[in-house]
This record gives sequence, structure tokens and C-alpha cells, in this order.
Amino acid sequence: MMISPYGGVLCELVVDLDRRRELDEQLRDLVSWDLSLRQLCDLELLLFGGFSPLRGFMTRAEYDSVCSKMQLLDGTLWPLPVTLSISADLADKLSVGDQLGLRDLEGVALAVLKVADIWQADRQAEAQACVGTNDPQHPGVEILADEAPVCVGGRVEGLRLPTHYDFSSLRLIPREVRNRFAKRGFQKVVAYQTCEPMHRAEQAMTFQASREQQANLFIQPVIGEASPENLDYYARVRCYQMLLPRYPSNTVELSLLPLATRFAGAREAMLRAIVARNFGCTHLIIDSKPDQEGRVVFDPAKDAELVLAQQAQLEVSLLPFAQWVYDEDSDTYLPEDRLPAGALTRRLSPEGLRARLQAGRKIPDWYSYPDVIAELTKANPPRRQQGFSLFFTGLSGAGKSTLANVVMVRLMELGSRPVTLLDGDIVRRNLSSELGFSKEHRDINIRRIGFVAGEISKNGGIAICAPIAPYHKVRKEVRRMVEAGGGFVLVHVATPLGECEKRDRKGIYKKARAGIIKEFTGISDPYQEPQDAEVTIDTSDQTPDEGAQQIMLYLEKAGYIG
Repeated sequence: MMISPYGGVLCELVVDLDRRRELDEQLRDLVSWDLSLRQLCDLELLLFGGFSPLRGFMTRAEYDSVCSKMQLLDGTLWPLPVTLSISADLADKLSVGDQLGLRDLEGVALAVLKVADIWQADRQAEAQACVGTNDPQHPGVEILADEAPVCVGGRVEGLRLPTHYDFSSLRLIPREVRNRFAKRGFQKVVAYQTCEPMHRAEQAMTFQASREQQANLFIQPVIGEASPENLDYYARVRCYQMLLPRYPSNTVELSLLPLATRFAGAREAMLRAIVARNFGCTHLIIDSKPDQEGRVVFDPAKDAELVLAQQAQLEVSLLPFAQWVYDEDSDTYLPEDRLPAGALTRRLSPEGLRARLQAGRKIPDWYSYPDVIAELTKANPPRRQQGFSLFFTGLSGAGKSTLANVVMVRLMELGSRPVTLLDGDIVRRNLSSELGFSKEHRDINIRRIGFVAGEISKNGGIAICAPIAPYHKVRKEVRRMVEAGGGFVLVHVATPLGECEKRDRKGIYKKARAGIIKEFTGISDPYQEPQDAEVTIDTSDQTPDEGAQQIMLYLEKAGYIG
């Protein structure tokens, strides 16, 4: 008999046709919220029952209970909050009892939320309780820091599931997966939820896990916030498809999982176990392999004890696996704790794989399969063949525009790619002329620059950007945008404020000091110095040619030119 959904019932929240027509009529008069990519993932899991027994976004009481006790209000084990954060402006327009339309990025109405609570989340306390730290560098803490504190909770009625045009045959909802399992006679099923491509080690690990449990295998790639612009995502899914024939026939299923990763260790492992159970799985492999940025969702040394203690309530057997490495003598992959004494092993880290791809070096056959290697190589050409963005940041008068122009000329002399200059003043005139200089408007301007730079880089060109870009958060957003399809190099033009004021040909610093210009970076508004710059240049003791040469040497060393 197949395992029951978590809580006993699969809670599908999409309403019938008659109710949908009613809600569509009401939506014309409702206030609406456009969901972020992460929020779309949570809503989709709610709508198709992946988060059963939840029937909506959490209220303050539910949030507090989950953070402090890992329980819903009825005592059911639930490890992580599922909340909907909104803007303060929208919250001011809402009252308990109202209905709120929930729309995708294109404005398509997906659901209606009946407002039961409007409240403030304590993101620092949430990070400490759920992620286990308040370290701002931890990816789970970074995710929470990006979420607005104002939340709205209440039950959700779904009008329709989000539309996906990519890999539609692989986007199976729990009911469909359960029907497939039933038709194929799958009763014991091992789930493997992965954010990375699978190679020989992962194939060996998953095959061994299903064989030891005398179970079938369900590969669930976590696609989370993948967007159509993310080229690696398409390559990754094609690699999974190539892997399926390497398992015994009629033993494996593949389906994409729109789950937003939280990097919350033991609690995230439990949440994933609940999702796996709702899809009909009895076991879940807890893979501790770091992703390409060195981030680990689950750390066996810290997280295994808490997770394994909850197995009885979850009713899903959790299978923590050690790292698997290649054993030359047996020409196969083995877990580290089962290697024979004196074994000669080989391993390649995700960072090592990425370095080889960026440099155009061969990926060894013992690491992966030829067709998978070919697909990854095609999707990740060497850096010298990729587009990239040079993003200059620094105070007004620091020398960004001068450096950008000198570097632009040098890159155009090479002639390897088309080069586009997105200077701060030029962009202000042509792309953001309606914006002011408030923090909100400055962030919008930088995001626009990042979007254009990302499109240029994705299509093989070089974008040179030279805004002030004073805020760390929006610079990180731009980095993520650009790196989805190309390279990103942050250049901090770290010329001291005093030197910038000496160069004040337009007198703008004097006006700022006098209070005539408000919210001026470095005077009445902060400049957050980057800690993640690839290149740092102080033009007070370097000529433009010397600074440009420093940048060109970095580009050569990093493999972008040469």
C-alpha cells in the first residue's frame, strides 16, 4: 500500500470551475500582490498539495509556533515557516477579512488569499531559530534578510497552477505522481532531491540507496527560482534525462520540484521529507554534497541527530549518505566509509568542475558520462567565449567613468566581443530619466542597469557599467542577474572621499555639504563599501592607464581574455 500524504489528506487548493468563475469576477475589484519567484514556488507547492496539510500562508500564531516548537497549532510537526511577505504600502490597504489577489510576474491571477492576519515577522529571531545562526554571510540568513518583515496570513483558494512552458511533461503534481506509482506498482520509493547535475557518483549513490531499501527511485531536481533566462537550468534538466537509461528499466521516475531552497539544515531536511511523502515517497536521501558555490543544505555532523529523531513523526526514512569517491582499483564509486584500506581514490569538487569548464579543460571520464560532459560543456563554454559584465562602483568623482572608457577602448581593440558602455549619467538620461535620487529610485536604476547588462552578457557581449551603486544588497541582486547567463566582475573604485571632493568640478559636493542636494552619497547618504569586489583601484595614486591595466590583467588571469 502506498504511503498516505502528510496529515492524511492531499490538500489541493485549486477550486472547481464554478468557484473559479466567481473568484475571477471578484478579482477585478480586489487589491493584488505580484509574487516574487520564491513566493511563486511556495504558492505552487501549496496549490498542488506539496505542502499538505497546509491550506494557506501562516498567521503570526502559526509562525511563532513553527519557529519556537516546530509545530503547527494542532501539534503537527512542521519545521519551517511558509509565509507571504508584502510591502508596507499594501499592508496599509488591507484589513482582516479582506481578500487579496495573488498574481505571477506577468500579472496572471493564480489565487485569492482570505486575510486572517497582518503581522510583522522577526527575521533575526527566525534566522536564529530555523537556520541556527545570524551570520549575515550564511545563505539562509541572506534569504531571510531579503524578505520584508510585513506578512499576511490566511487560507488560499487557487484559480490555476502557474503556467510553465519549459519541460511541461516533467512538471508532475503529487496526485499525478501517485497515480504513476500506483500503475507501476511502486510502494517503497526513495526520493532524491538535488540542486546540482548528477554524475557517476550520484548515479552510484542513488542506485545503491534504492537497491539496499529494495525500493524504486524518484529523482526530484529542485528547480526553485530557475527562470527562462537561466541557461544552466535547461542544461541541468537535460543531464537528468540523459541519466535515466543508466538505471534498470521500470525502476525510476523523474519530475521537477519547484521548491525554494532555505539552507536551513535539519529543518529543511524535514520539510523536504514532508514534500517527498506528499508525492508518495517512503525514503529520502539526504545528500550533503555542496553546490557550486560551496553551500551545503544539510551538514551530517550538525543536522543528522535532530533529523533522525523526527523520523517516527514524518514516517519517511531519511538516508544520510557520506561523500562518494572514485576508487581506481575497482573502477567504481564507493562511499568514503566503505573504501578498502589503502584505496587509491580520485575526486573532483563542484568548484573544480566549474574551474575546468571555465578554462576549457577536459572533464575526466571517471567523473561523469560522455553525453553529460558534452551537455555541460556546451552550456558552460570557457570564459574566453562567454559574455561578461564589468561593474564599476564608487563615489561620485572617484574616476569610474574615466576608467570605464579606457577599459572599453582596450577591449574594443581586442575585438573579441561587442562592447557596450552603460555609464551612470548616460543611463540616467536614456533609461531612467523619470527617476529621482531616493534610495528606492536609485535601486530601480541599478536594477535596470543590471537587467540590460545581463542581457548583453547572456548573448555573448561585454557590458561595462559605471554607476555609483552605493548599496550592497542591490549590487548582489545585479550579480545574480548577470551570472545567470554570463560572467560578472565587480570593480571597486575606492578613491577616498577627500580626493573625490577635490575633483568636484561641478560643485555638487559643496552643494551637498550645504544641504542644497539631499541624500547625496558619501555626505548625507551612506556608501556601503563592497566586500566582494574582484578588483579594487584607488585612482588617487594610479593613472587611468595604470588602473585599466590592472583590470585587464585580472580579466586575463580569470580567463575572460587572452
